Amino acid sequence: MPEKPVAPEPPAPDSPDSPDDHDAHGRSAVRTLLRLWPYVRPVRARLFTAAFVAIVASCLSLVIPLVLKWLVDGPVADRDPGGVWLGALYLLLLGIAEAVLFGYRRWLVARPLSGVEARMRADLYGRLQRLPIAFHDRWASGQLLSRGTTDLMLVRMFLAFPLTFLLVNAVTILAGYVLLLAQDWSLGLVLLAPVIPLVIVCSIFEGRYGVVARRAQDQVGDLTTVVEESVLGIRIVKGFGRHRSQATAFRELSGRLRGTELVKARLLAMIWAVITFVPELAIGAALVLGTVQVADGDLSAGTLVAFLSTAMALRWPVESIGFLLAMSQEAATATERYFEVMDAEEEPDTAPATGGSRATTAGGPGGVRFEGVSFRYPDAPADAAPVLDGIDLHIRPGETLALVGGTGSGKTTLTALVPRLHEASGGRILLDGEDIALMERDRLRSLVSMAFEEPTLFSASVGENVLMGADGAAGEPELHRALGVAQADGFVQRLPEGAGTQVGEQGLSLSGGQRQRLALARAVVGRPRFLVLDDPLSALDVHTEARVEAALREVLRDTTALVVAHRPSTVMLADRVALLSRGRIAAVGTHHELLRSSEEYAWLMSGEGEGGPR
Repeated sequence: MPEKPVAPEPPAPDSPDSPDDHDAHGRSAVRTLLRLWPYVRPVRARLFTAAFVAIVASCLSLVIPLVLKWLVDGPVADRDPGGVWLGALYLLLLGIAEAVLFGYRRWLVARPLSGVEARMRADLYGRLQRLPIAFHDRWASGQLLSRGTTDLMLVRMFLAFPLTFLLVNAVTILAGYVLLLAQDWSLGLVLLAPVIPLVIVCSIFEGRYGVVARRAQDQVGDLTTVVEESVLGIRIVKGFGRHRSQATAFRELSGRLRGTELVKARLLAMIWAVITFVPELAIGAALVLGTVQVADGDLSAGTLVAFLSTAMALRWPVESIGFLLAMSQEAATATERYFEVMDAEEEPDTAPATGGSRATTAGGPGGVRFEGVSFRYPDAPADAAPVLDGIDLHIRPGETLALVGGTGSGKTTLTALVPRLHEASGGRILLDGEDIALMERDRLRSLVSMAFEEPTLFSASVGENVLMGADGAAGEPELHRALGVAQADGFVQRLPEGAGTQVGEQGLSLSGGQRQRLALARAVVGRPRFLVLDDPLSALDVHTEARVEAALREVLRDTTALVVAHRPSTVMLADRVALLSRGRIAAVGTHHELLRSSEEYAWLMSGEGEGGPR
């Protein structure tokens, strides 16, 4: 009997672009699964060989009824023990051959399909690195995680089992019915009667199960997101005693998923019951009719035994149709979800023109120049005011400019435009006279280095986290210099393994100030030509801040820098200050000039508020 694949665990996740039930009904599972061909093509020879081996093994089971017919009509009827033993030997050899062939089929597909899954996962990871920040802002990380894990596991299982066995079982059923009709056409027609109703039932089942399978996979993604957020935010959960509300949210999502899985189970139970009952009813009718024919002498006992044995051998290929269709539907929805990410538009290496002329070569004024720069988020309403509107600003070569503004004024957004984490909606930004929109991203980001207010560290050593800011040529001297600039060398030396200490997920084993200093060290380790610092000292105490500022002044002498600042002490690092208000540059000058000329700036620097004068 053909090997029976193990049923998969229930599927995966949800996305912002999840199709509704109508869309899931309308899509073609076959067309969706055909998109896997570029990944399957390199291993097609082994898959075709495995399918051929499985067909041969499955068809061997159809030879057993013929041996039984020979045994019953020959040695058994003639009371020949030697012939019976010979027939038993034939049956044993057929069983061994079938088992060996199915084992060989498994060996053929195991390694190549693991490679297919690995390539798809690598492509997905690479794609996620190239997708714009706006994409990641819209998608929950749990949805992306589930696409790279559970969904790809379902695809691999489909390629290993349903893809092969839908073909194998179809060939086996066809060959079996030819044998049945050849043995006795009237009994064969009885077993053919259920074909049309089974096709109709399977067609209805396939459409309904596809909808529910997609819903279940999306809900698993929602659940993954909740678990991930609860783990990463465990300090908030515990600190505010929100474990009950988080548990409630988890139970609600889990209950919703359980309900969907029960719907899947009911659909599977229904199709399995129909596919099992209808053929069994036909086999029962054939048994009664065949027995009557044997009693009337119109059919030999051996032929009836062979006929019924062939029918029984076809039970698994027929009964497995619902199971294989279910696995195929789950794989189709997993494939669909995978390509939702793969089809997302990557951030272009060079941006389209946003108006005005484009400088294609270096020249003109140096430093950083913003010319009529505007920005609105891609998913913002059409009538919403832009976040930035008509920004004109020039940071001279070697100059440090502090950017000051109230909460929500657009400071962080403006700094994110320089390395093109977001694309400007209008105007242009020049680095040493060259339009950044026409620069390759790799080159642009090798010139510009950033430190964010909320530092992100990776599950790696301190040294590896810092050296991410260099181009790969930096070594121990550059690492120690950067740690010294950020005043991080002292606490790093006190760590158990110094710079080789693993900081753990997101660096949460370190304090906020320590993480911020390592992020600053990462920004300066590569000696960038342009430095963008988004309030990099906000988590430091005043004494550490003073030491960092003193060391940072040396670095800023050799670079052109834009520094988002909230404290007067940070502003004093800058040569000039720009006041950003409601998405526009309201004033530019030195710290003392703006204190005299701008009431809003004086209010912000007084420490009494960030919203401007009342």
